[in-house]
Amino acid sequence: MSPNEIMEIIRLAIVGTVAVTGISIAGWIYNTRQKIKNGYPLESMWGKPLHPQITSEATERMKLLTQENAQLRAQIGSLKDRLNNVERIVTDSGYHLGSEIEKLRDGGEKVL
Repeated sequence: MSPNEIMEIIRLAIVGTVAVTGISIAGWIYNTRQKIKNGYPLESMWGKPLHPQITSEATERMKLLTQENAQLRAQIGSLKDRLNNVERIVTDSGYHLGSEIEKLRDGGEKVL
């Protein structure tokens, strides 16, 4: 083998190593970004979870979010009750009878 062939092999080995390393780092960055975006805990290099320090600001924010969550759940519960009442009224046979009477009245007025 000539020195040029050896240099070409070394160059290809270096390029391959750099490419594999770059792809691995890009994958690690993407994976970490997805974890942060979706709220999963971050991990150290050895796979152990990193626990963020809880500050008073974070505690206060969690308390406010918990209160807001409880309020929204209460609103959803009341909306479900109201929706059930509306469904009961609409599906009630008396409502159908009343709407049929109104249709007949409207039809009778147009004829006269």
